Amino acid sequence: MSALTSHLRKYTAAPVCHDIQINGQLVGLHDSGVLWWPDEATLVVADLHLEKGSSYARRGIMLPPYDTGVTLEKLAGVIDAFDPARVICLGDSFHDPDGSDRLPAPYRAMLTTLQLGREWIWVTGNHDPVAPVRLCGETVDDVAIGPLTFRHEPIEGVGAVDAVGEVCGHLHPAARVRRFGRSIRRACFATDGTRLILPAFGALTGGLNVTDEAYALIFQRRKFSVFMLGNDRLFPFTASRLVAD
Repeated sequence: MSALTSHLRKYTAAPVCHDIQINGQLVGLHDSGVLWWPDEATLVVADLHLEKGSSYARRGIMLPPYDTGVTLEKLAGVIDAFDPARVICLGDSFHDPDGSDRLPAPYRAMLTTLQLGREWIWVTGNHDPVAPVRLCGETVDDVAIGPLTFRHEPIEGVGAVDAVGEVCGHLHPAARVRRFGRSIRRACFATDGTRLILPAFGALTGGLNVTDEAYALIFQRRKFSVFMLGNDRLFPFTASRLVAD
């Protein structure tokens, strides 16, 4: 069995989530990096960065052209597992404004199939500020559903009133801990209970350590938690346990 096949089988099994509350709403964090909101049958994913490899190639930086395929296969596995009525993509779904137009036909067909029979919302991001070309779905700058608001970039300001209930991406959060003489760094969810930042989902995306100053504009220091992505589970840590790169 290939590593990719094994990876996909994990997500097509009955999904197990780590349940938390965001602004009073019960949501599930999944080790794939997606958010599941059961009351709304909504799956939320951030920063796919599809066609990043081809974007780099246009600038003479040659990367293996497999990132879109790997990302879509992983997304397909998660959608098969949860069977959501609604999917929200939190911006930077494509690595540049022309990315959706460069989608190879097999990947376009695959993405179109994933959209069938469900509501699909594209939130605009700094990399993709326009609606995708020749793809289904509604394109918005942000969307509020009940007490939660979904946008790409988090609102700056610790305790900002407009940020209560915010679910976003953009920062590609990652965390590092030291345990048993080893240092471990993983992509992670980051939350203080009133707002949540999702990890980047795309195959060619890096991560910004949550100890970076950028997060000090969002969370009160040492008063937030992370859920690091692991194999088949998440690893929760309070901010006081985290170390810089």
